[in-house]
Amino acid sequence: MATAAMVSERVGVSRRAARFAWGVVGYNVLVVLWGALVRATGSGAGCGNNWPLCNGVAIPVSPTLHTVIEFTHRQMVTGDVIAIVAMLVWTFRATLKGAAARVFAVISTVLLVNEAFLGALLVKLGYVTGNQSVGRMVLLSVHLSNTLILVAALTMTARMLGTGQGWRGLRAKGMDKVAAVVGLVATLVVGVSGSLAALGDTLFPASSLRAAVAADLDVHSPWLLRLRGLHPLSAVVAAGFVVWLVVRARREGLGRGMNLVLGLLGLQFALGVLDVLLLAPAWMQMVHLLGADLYWVALVGLAAGVVWPMESRLAPLPRQKA
Repeated sequence: MATAAMVSERVGVSRRAARFAWGVVGYNVLVVLWGALVRATGSGAGCGNNWPLCNGVAIPVSPTLHTVIEFTHRQMVTGDVIAIVAMLVWTFRATLKGAAARVFAVISTVLLVNEAFLGALLVKLGYVTGNQSVGRMVLLSVHLSNTLILVAALTMTARMLGTGQGWRGLRAKGMDKVAAVVGLVATLVVGVSGSLAALGDTLFPASSLRAAVAADLDVHSPWLLRLRGLHPLSAVVAAGFVVWLVVRARREGLGRGMNLVLGLLGLQFALGVLDVLLLAPAWMQMVHLLGADLYWVALVGLAAGVVWPMESRLAPLPRQKA
């Protein structure tokens, strides 16, 4: 039978793994922000159309500022690969067979591979800097969606390492599943449409708020501008999901997570309005994106707590023969 010391050691290992996983989540938020800096500064072609090399070499010599920004982003992604693989190994060492954290760690690793592939594809196809093609919009939307799902999977890995829940115990009622999926997809659309709107602001800067609204309504405007209205519309739908989630969270006694989500949601609306009024300068876009990433992490965590309450924990250790 497992001794108290063995159980304590297992719990300690799991907690350290959870802290590391939360660190990986934070690092990925930084990678996303730096990726936005690449887009905002037009540095996507800073390494040419070479990948994984930068302008044909491993380490650029006498690089321009755009090359430094793009090369730094690529090195951050390399660090991300190391961090997520380390998280995967640590998760398997810190948990028992059947742990939900293992499943989400594997999902995170698969999404990371897809993330690298999509990023390389954007570079190789020339969907960077001033490219305004529909192909870029489609591939960028897929890339951004994968990024947000990756962050969500990492968040779930960290959360499940902390709760010790088993994969088989993650069951939810039909309506809870539907509400959670619809709400999170709507929030995903908010994030993707927001990034596309930011790209439109970068490629087609407006001289005034009035000119920006006129461009959005003009049937002859580029698709990037005409689709900007999707961002606030999807935000309204997502806000309805948050109302449902908050009501459920209050019943489950998840007041701390509920207050965090509501606070970040209010901050996001304020930043969104300020972003529009200031005509979306690059620094404001970065602040708005940081708030969006933090809100997404908090929302995924709260949704998991509501839909999958901690009713099933794996045993700390299996029984052993005396």
